[in-house]
Amino acid sequence: MEINNRTVRLNERPNGLPEKKIWSFNEENFDLNLDENEFIIKNEFISLDPAMRGWLNDTRSYIKPVKVGDVMRAGTVGKILKSKNKYFLEGDYVSGWGGVQDYTITNGESFQKINDNKVSKESYLGVLGMPGFTAYFGILREGQIKDGDTVVVSAAAGAVGSVVGQIAKIKGCKVIGIAGGEEKCKYVTEDLKFDYCLDYKNDNFFSELKDKCKDGVDVYFDNVGGNLLNHMLIFISKGARIVICGAISQYNSHKVIGPSNYLSLLVNRASMKGMVVFDYAKDYGMAQKEMRDWILEGKLKSNEDIYEGIENFHEVFLKLFNGEKKGKLILKL
Repeated sequence: MEINNRTVRLNERPNGLPEKKIWSFNEENFDLNLDENEFIIKNEFISLDPAMRGWLNDTRSYIKPVKVGDVMRAGTVGKILKSKNKYFLEGDYVSGWGGVQDYTITNGESFQKINDNKVSKESYLGVLGMPGFTAYFGILREGQIKDGDTVVVSAAAGAVGSVVGQIAKIKGCKVIGIAGGEEKCKYVTEDLKFDYCLDYKNDNFFSELKDKCKDGVDVYFDNVGGNLLNHMLIFISKGARIVICGAISQYNSHKVIGPSNYLSLLVNRASMKGMVVFDYAKDYGMAQKEMRDWILEGKLKSNEDIYEGIENFHEVFLKLFNGEKKGKLILKL
């Protein structure tokens, strides 16, 4: 028996901001015959993350690039339609690396059950998925925050930054967010309960940043890179920790801007370290349980920005880079 499977495959590698021509949108016959231990998933939600831009480049990185011709790599949540696996059963909801397509056949490697009636399925692509794990391990393990620390978070309205700031507040920190636009800053302070949020689009942004950081910054969680990272180095305290999680301002640039104020690390005996969430895979379960508890206790909020239709993948994907999203970006099938 066969069914029709819509897929998005990498057609060519991008040069700068991805154009629609780099994708091929296909309708392919999908064989429902399964081998032992395999099961088929009907994907319902696809995660769109800034890291996906890096996976398109044929360069040395922490993970192999997506090959030209392959289905685009992406996290998914879906329902099992048919199974020959004793653990993953028909009707179970699962999350994992299903790719940008309607259906996925797998033996279960990298997938987990999410039969959870108290938390939304979409949360397992956001707060309880890779962005949440990135925030959790980035701010707690690498940032090593403690009660009373001053923490600054860039891209504070995004999937990772929003969780970073909330965790820092749970741990008793003063939290300053940086986001683009009045609406996002209002969301960060009123909904997420950051102490402050500075709008980088304002003409007086750097003077406001100087004022809010005048007593020093203990932890800077960077999702943006470029000039903002360079400027933040001016304000770090003695022993500060800078966590390099991402550099959204640089992903589509031909020439990457690095920090010229790096001597501040020396003067302040500070550290600046990159982090990749896959390094903490063995502890995902522990982090997921604690963050789920925080959600149920009302301490941690989850916000998903959901758009519909696999045919709209490219346009929705670009929202990662043009500032037109708030929270976790998800495509619903």
